[in-house]
Amino acid sequence: MSYDVKPFRNEEQTFNEFYTEVKEIEKRDSVLTSKQQIDRLLRPGATYFNLNPFEVLQLDCETPLEQIKKKYRSLSILVHPDKNPDNLDRAQQAFEIISKAYKTLENETTRKKCLEVYEEAKDRTDMMIVEKKKKLKKEGKYDGVPEDDPAKYKHAIYVMVMKLFADIERRRQQLEVRDMEERKRKREAEIEEEEQRDLQKEWQKNFEESRQSRVNSWHTFQAGSSSTSSSSSTAAAASTVKSKKSKKAKYTSFNPPKIKPETR
Repeated sequence: MSYDVKPFRNEEQTFNEFYTEVKEIEKRDSVLTSKQQIDRLLRPGATYFNLNPFEVLQLDCETPLEQIKKKYRSLSILVHPDKNPDNLDRAQQAFEIISKAYKTLENETTRKKCLEVYEEAKDRTDMMIVEKKKKLKKEGKYDGVPEDDPAKYKHAIYVMVMKLFADIERRRQQLEVRDMEERKRKREAEIEEEEQRDLQKEWQKNFEESRQSRVNSWHTFQAGSSSTSSSSSTAAAASTVKSKKSKKAKYTSFNPPKIKPETR
């Protein structure tokens, strides 16, 4: 795996301050009270650290599953809302954080991914130490590095683990946003297609409903044309008969001239 951790350089100071404060509390109270556990999980900036389920349950990454279960039970009892009626809302939030962390580690696949983050953090830290030593030797200033101290080495890995978990979460959120935008785009396209289909259906329905009206209008038009043609024919025939009668009458009423007697 490979993760980009550059965005977290400016968070180094905030992280170290928080880390120091948390460790001081844990050192002062080997067994934190309910209120202290709730405060630990919900203090400002805790969201950044709660991405690591081992950190939430205050366990080493090499802790076996059986021990993880025991720690989960003890912490869940401490922060359970029923045990904190005076701090109900915050207790519920803390309980959900612990439950989520346990579910992550209980599942073999997700626990393996978390362990891979630790391996990546160790590899990156080791590379960082090597590069730091090379640079100091090249400058003639090498006299060891802080990470030569086992406690500081462990802290360096811890810091890198937190950064990698945060980077994974950022990537997850980015993918979620892109996925949501893609689903929105597809849904808008589906809605547009549905609207087009509805418009087509409405047009077809109106076309079918008006079909009979158009047929009736055409029949009426045809009937009107036939009636006009028949009337014209009748009138023409009547005119022809009248003309013939008129001619016949003309010829019938002809009177030849009378013949006068011959005079000698």
